[in-house]
Amino acid sequence: MNPMKTVKAARDNGRTLTSEWIDLVFDTFIELHGDRNFGDDQAIIGGIAMLGARPVTVIGMEKGHDLTRNLQTNFGSVHPEGYRKSLRLMKQAEKFGRPIVTFVNTAGAFCGITAEERGIGQAIANNLAQMSQLQVPVICILTGEGGSGGALALAVANQVWILELAMYSILSPEGFASILWKDSSRAAEASKLMGFTSKELLEQTIVDQVIPEQRKSPEKIAQHIRKQLIDYLDSTKSRTGPEWAQDRYERFRKF
Repeated sequence: MNPMKTVKAARDNGRTLTSEWIDLVFDTFIELHGDRNFGDDQAIIGGIAMLGARPVTVIGMEKGHDLTRNLQTNFGSVHPEGYRKSLRLMKQAEKFGRPIVTFVNTAGAFCGITAEERGIGQAIANNLAQMSQLQVPVICILTGEGGSGGALALAVANQVWILELAMYSILSPEGFASILWKDSSRAAEASKLMGFTSKELLEQTIVDQVIPEQRKSPEKIAQHIRKQLIDYLDSTKSRTGPEWAQDRYERFRKF
């Protein structure tokens, strides 16, 4: 696929949302709110779910299918309190020994003045540091856009999977072209250099698995994700907490 067609597919308003994946993949879900510091960022949805008989913590970036919901969720661009909420839920999962599943779909963290005032850089950095040391399994699934540190803040995982038409990159093609050539209109040209498609990411071992999605319904894709999650967690259940942290360390040291 042409890289810009991947961008278009990843940004499509009709793309399945994190809340919809949660309903399709898991049996039950109890949403939890707030960072216990500032507020509840609707760009992050998270809570406790059941995967068969196994309790898991699920966290992901949430967007919307229409303008009203996109405004509520800030188009999936997370504020500092959203990342702090996600980290609170991850530390809770570690305390109770629950695996963590994250869904990533964001163009990037919110870069407005309110985010700067509330410490967006520190919030992302803290997520990266704390996630690297979690002593429970972490599985990240890239479902749409995966942009910059805003995406990486939920992607320091033992396994990183990507939907076939999703993307994962240091920034948008428009931003890349603006930096490289001072001309955002050259985004299509930039996209050919960036290597953000699922096929390219798999070849570079940045992701561990590509989840097929073309000509498949969300229900069929969800069934595949559910089976892969169960199989992976069953096959690795003998790992200890320190082994999960070491596995994650070794995975990211490769880069």
